[in-house]
Amino acid sequence: MNNEKTVSVLNDLLNITNDRIQGFAKVEDKVWDQYPMLRSDYDNMVSQSHTMKNQLTDLIMERGGTPDQSGSAAGAIHRAWIDVKNSFAEDTAGATLGNVVYGESAAIDAYQDALDSGDLCPESSRVVLDQLHQLKASHDKFQHLEDLKN
Repeated sequence: MNNEKTVSVLNDLLNITNDRIQGFAKVEDKVWDQYPMLRSDYDNMVSQSHTMKNQLTDLIMERGGTPDQSGSAAGAIHRAWIDVKNSFAEDTAGATLGNVVYGESAAIDAYQDALDSGDLCPESSRVVLDQLHQLKASHDKFQHLEDLKN
């Protein structure tokens, strides 16, 4: 197994996780009046993101790599687009949660691509697969927004 490829894939996932953390920071306090029942799930997702970041950072360092602690350019553009889009939305809370679902879907796709690439060592594959399951679970909680309205 090529450590360089593994480190590169893990750094891509770390960038996505950093995007996720930055995206969650934009959600805070925008939705809790309309969706108070989601607050604890949201807090768990934020905590989960930090744990995932630490796990990926450890895997990268164990393989002799340097963790890239930035987010992706695509993530920054997406967050800026969300800000513009939400400024015109009638249901800002619903639009914000819709963006959470979209971001989780993109992360799920990236994690699946990483697993399918064949570039991860067995230990990294196990961690990434576990994180993928966590992403899918959080995605499912936020996917059906209409069911969550008060």
